[in-house]
Amino acid sequence: MSRSAHPAGPRHADVYPEGHYSAPPADLNGLDEKVWAKTVTRNADGVATVGGIEVTRLAEEFGTPAYFLDEADFRARCRAWADAFGKDADVFYAGKAFLSRAVVKWLHEEGLNLDVCSGGELTTALDAGMPADRIAFHGNNKSPQEIERAVRVGVGRIVLDSFQEIVRVAHIAQSLGKRQRVQIRVTVGVEAHTHEFIATAHEDQKFGIPLAGGQAAEAVRRALQLDGLEVIGIHSHIGSQIFDTSGFEVAAHRVVGLLKQIRDEHGVELPEIDLGGGLGIAYTPDDDPREPHDIAKALNEIVTRECEAARLRTPRISVEPGRAIVGPTAFTLYEVGTIKPLEGLRTYVSVDGGMSDNIRTALYDAEYSVALVSRRSDAEPMLSRVVGKHCESGDIVVKDAFLPADLAPGDLIAVPATGAYCRSMASNYNHALRPPVVAVADGGARVIVRRETEEDLLRLDVG
Repeated sequence: MSRSAHPAGPRHADVYPEGHYSAPPADLNGLDEKVWAKTVTRNADGVATVGGIEVTRLAEEFGTPAYFLDEADFRARCRAWADAFGKDADVFYAGKAFLSRAVVKWLHEEGLNLDVCSGGELTTALDAGMPADRIAFHGNNKSPQEIERAVRVGVGRIVLDSFQEIVRVAHIAQSLGKRQRVQIRVTVGVEAHTHEFIATAHEDQKFGIPLAGGQAAEAVRRALQLDGLEVIGIHSHIGSQIFDTSGFEVAAHRVVGLLKQIRDEHGVELPEIDLGGGLGIAYTPDDDPREPHDIAKALNEIVTRECEAARLRTPRISVEPGRAIVGPTAFTLYEVGTIKPLEGLRTYVSVDGGMSDNIRTALYDAEYSVALVSRRSDAEPMLSRVVGKHCESGDIVVKDAFLPADLAPGDLIAVPATGAYCRSMASNYNHALRPPVVAVADGGARVIVRRETEEDLLRLDVG
């Protein structure tokens, strides 16, 4: 790697008063285990390794930018969630976080179910061998074609999101001579501490049927009367990147209140309750996520307590971790290109990817960590902003971070915790080629989603 000299950018103490920004880490060579995949470490030369393979070797073989996924970590997190909730609950991996045929096979082998929200995700799940009865189908605007296929193949549940969908699914199921298992998604008026665009349980948004005004009760009333539907439970999802269970406690109280109302009115105790996903991960060392066993214990206690108070049998609980499983298991590897110090401000570090492989910073104002991973450096820290190569001023990967002042073109830097939503939301903006996803385990690496080529772009351009 070349490390040509360039003017050093501003140091933390040179520009910013103490306390205005978090102090730089004492050792820029440290890799905080909270934000990196489990097998990531550094060798004696300061080169980061994952699954026993140096990132410099991975870059040579697979190029940059690229997502590298720690398969052992992914599988371990699947087992941790399955073990935490046990045989009396269901864990559905939220496929929207990241889905591929390899991931579906891992989920199947580790005993998890799968939540999908489009025909494409359903196709991927079925093609990779996930049994249809272990698939849940979500979405606020499922097409008749998607519903028909889901019913025809026998998905385990469809989550109904509107009054129109209640009728639509019932009609399609009846026309196929089937009785489809369904849950009613309700919005419970709980706004989790998260970004406005990823909060999903307050009334003013597109998902679910509000509890307010009796709408959810009316939805259940109608669904119970339709021969094509078997109503098995209530679904609630309160947001994303949540670190405590207080919001779930309020949501469970309101959902159980609806279950009690259903029992009292219809003489039916619905057997299931889905509390959704949204549990947070550590994107920076300041984040403090909870372990699956702690989450499972808290959610089970909440639901049991609420049901006992309402004199209801405790329903079977299901949850939908996606980010919490795949998010921490991957990092994105970039090569440094242009380095531009701005006197009195910060140093802009441009990499060979950007918002086309990680839109979350621009979309959600998300925060990430970053580290030099191709060598050791004892240089002073400089306040940096890692940016992409796209023609957008908002093309930011990491807003504020400390990188070594001797950083140079050709160095490799990595952004951890990019397993969730980065490849799923990747784009071809500026006709960028979407990066590959490479699974690494036990000293071996294999592509599970290949890098796009210019031929792929042109193949779709039929003009």
